[in-house]
Amino acid sequence: MLQYQVIPVTSFQQNCSLIWCDQTNDAVLIDPGGDVELLLAAIKEKKVNLKEIWLTHGHLDHVGASAELKKQLNIPVIGPHKDDAFLINALPKQCEMFGFSLVEDFTPERWLDEGDMLRLGNEEFSVIYSPGHTPGHIILKHDKQKLLWVGDVIFKRSIGRTDFPRGDHQLLLTSIRNKLLSLNDDFRFIPGHGPESTIGEERRHNPFLA
Repeated sequence: MLQYQVIPVTSFQQNCSLIWCDQTNDAVLIDPGGDVELLLAAIKEKKVNLKEIWLTHGHLDHVGASAELKKQLNIPVIGPHKDDAFLINALPKQCEMFGFSLVEDFTPERWLDEGDMLRLGNEEFSVIYSPGHTPGHIILKHDKQKLLWVGDVIFKRSIGRTDFPRGDHQLLLTSIRNKLLSLNDDFRFIPGHGPESTIGEERRHNPFLA
């Protein structure tokens, strides 16, 4: 069975997720935005084997610890879609803009696209390409437990910002309507910031989707 722990990181309180297969103890970090020592302590506490880093998009608060963890643990970085390469290449500039300590840029070992599959121990995930917040944003879907990691596409009662470079409000709404609202109401999602919610709750109560 898939297990997960949400670990808020950085001053942006970004939801990094440590996820693992409880049959194999293999684990992945989704969107490690920073606070490397905090993330390493969580991995140690859960006694899991970190195999990979998975990224939903290229913004600093979601990828800031990736280069350091990749180097320390000798693990690959997977995702996001290649259209976010410009953001990862500009990480030093993003640090300057947001007043973060300098982090290195990096190149993911694999870019992701619509319909790609990822494996973690005995668990399987599919990739949903969901541009708008950034041009290369992806969502990770775990069908067996009806779980979604949605990055900054949608939040409880809100949606992602589109005022960053190459954000597109209309495209974001299209991604939400076509890719997320087409799913069953009982799909639960872990957003990039704030509390979890479900597709059904947001369909009924999210003012941005009225």
